[in-house]
Amino acid sequence: MPTVPPAPAPSVPLVRTGSPLPPAPPVAAHAAALPASPPRPVPQPLTLSADHAYAARLTTAGTAGGPAWFAERWTLDGPEPYAVPLPLDQPEEPEADVVPLADGRVLIRRRVDADRHTFSLLYPTGPGTGELLLGALDCADLALLPPSPDGASVLALLPGARSTAVWLVAGGGFGPEHVADVPGRCSGGVWLDREGRLLALDRQLPGGGPVKAVVLDLERGGEVTPLLQIAPESNDRLLTADADSGLLLVRSDAPGHDRLGWGVLGSCLPVRFPECLRAADATVTPFAVQPGQMLMPESCAVALRIDGATDSWVGLWRPAGRRLHQFAAPDGWAAGSGFWTREGVLHLPYAQEGAPCAVALLEAPVDEPRRAAVSGTGASGSTPAFGMCKPVPLGQAPLTGRTAPG
Repeated sequence: MPTVPPAPAPSVPLVRTGSPLPPAPPVAAHAAALPASPPRPVPQPLTLSADHAYAARLTTAGTAGGPAWFAERWTLDGPEPYAVPLPLDQPEEPEADVVPLADGRVLIRRRVDADRHTFSLLYPTGPGTGELLLGALDCADLALLPPSPDGASVLALLPGARSTAVWLVAGGGFGPEHVADVPGRCSGGVWLDREGRLLALDRQLPGGGPVKAVVLDLERGGEVTPLLQIAPESNDRLLTADADSGLLLVRSDAPGHDRLGWGVLGSCLPVRFPECLRAADATVTPFAVQPGQMLMPESCAVALRIDGATDSWVGLWRPAGRRLHQFAAPDGWAAGSGFWTREGVLHLPYAQEGAPCAVALLEAPVDEPRRAAVSGTGASGSTPAFGMCKPVPLGQAPLTGRTAPG
């Protein structure tokens, strides 16, 4: 795998959309109150809403006292993307987190002291920014999870000495609400369904040991069931999942070192580790899976962020294709952010001088058909790349069979 991203293939054009629009009245009012932002070589992380209609990030504007941080919401579901700044009377801290909801409001988490976090919803209102206070939590560490598939809820993980508390910080009726306690220390957070019921977490049990992906059932009293058990002592993490096809992308050291693999929720086949996703001089991380491929997980196009020593670029891959296609990312790409349409078009948000809110479109390339086996005695295409581990079939995941809680 090269350390420098190749240029996009001529047969797969990179289409850029999002040239600056004449600002709508609310946007113009914000822009008048904020000096022009200085160019930044690396954009801040961009978080997408569950339906991909909105995105949010923290950005800066130059002031007499130096850069001032504020939240910014991007609208992505219209004919052309545009950004709405959401500044308040005081600038935000750069460590704040922002998560957009499906109704256009933006959840912001602020650390007000060493052991206290507050939550608010920001939204444009006339010439200014409205703020709805949701409440606070007292804890040292807190991690927001991706927005729930319902588009209105956001959960947070609060790790403790022997368990991790799960709190609903947006979408409840009376401020933050305690949802569940999961034994061990949890991280990650991947939704497995469209209803916002099954949440996959990467968990390490109290006392140490390997990290294993488990599933938290929010409608069964916080019941916890195992999801990945590739080898007894391997660290098996879930990176992303598609609720339509059941395709799972995992990272595991079961083959002897960390490898990127894939499986299917409910399948009796083990996790497979494609050789084309193995990189000696770069890190490959999936960030988007093509939706709408019902019962066809091998046909799903997967977008991957490839991080080299000095740059990041985009990889496109299908399990059935067994080939990693690599493309240069647009300048100013919010690396690791993007989403697919059902038709196989990847949307990559980016910001650069002259295009402060834009999206590049990248079509999924067509893979060459695989050669059919000439006899029934050849090696199976579903055989794992490494035979030293005996994976537990994904058929033991909670959608097809449950075990005891914990």
